[in-house]
Amino acid sequence: MRPLTPDTLDIRPRRLDVSLPDPLQRWWLGNDPFRSHFFNSMSVLFPDGEQFFIDSVRHFRDQVSDPELQQQIRGFIGQEAHHSREHIEFNQRLSDLGYDIGKLERPVKRRIRYVNKHFTPQRRLAATVAMEHFTAIMADAVLREPQWLADATPEMRRLWRWHALEETEHKSVAFDVYMQVCGDRRLLRRAMRQSTFFFLRDVTIGTLHMLRRDGQLTPAVWWRGMRWLWGRDGFFRRLLGVYRDFYRDDFHPWQHDNRALMEEVAGEYTATLVR
Repeated sequence: MRPLTPDTLDIRPRRLDVSLPDPLQRWWLGNDPFRSHFFNSMSVLFPDGEQFFIDSVRHFRDQVSDPELQQQIRGFIGQEAHHSREHIEFNQRLSDLGYDIGKLERPVKRRIRYVNKHFTPQRRLAATVAMEHFTAIMADAVLREPQWLADATPEMRRLWRWHALEETEHKSVAFDVYMQVCGDRRLLRRAMRQSTFFFLRDVTIGTLHMLRRDGQLTPAVWWRGMRWLWGRDGFFRRLLGVYRDFYRDDFHPWQHDNRALMEEVAGEYTATLVR
């Protein structure tokens, strides 16, 4: 099999071909409040976060001379824009259930405004690269290990697998742009440490809020949730090795070569490609 290189990637957005339930089932993942709200809390971050990613990459678009990477940038922007629209709708469903999504979004918006005002374009792109690694390794887990979404409602399983597939396809785009226009590995490592802190903090705050609104913020629910994330074979525990790879001086996202998995899952969505 020929090694996967950027010029072999065809990155195109897909329309999600399933409607979100209205109303949304409150605990759509195995009737489990913690697991459902963990994913819900990530959804809260996506619309503003993905617009930030788009802006960070687009800023350097004119500095990229490689036509293949230019094509991938177009696909990256298209996919992230589609994700943002779907998660805006998802977040509205959550708001309709009584969760204060605006309250959870406000700190994220403030932080992005601060970063856009005070951070250099290179540093903003480094933050995008870091978060793209986060989403890529979680996407791989969701696609590779069906147990994480096995007991989700069908519509929600399709939403998250669709999102994971496209995150996998474009996982190297921001990285490749960054290496062309900056390439400072120390800045990348710093960005990853900061991104890790804020991601974990934001998702924890969101999960706590939704559990509290449901009357499910109990020691038993929290303990089970922490075991699901960090216990033996937990969701985050299984990601630690691929997460740490980012800090290597020779790291590239496609060293985690999940091309065969990506192509297998892509077959589920071929009719929905946006031409």
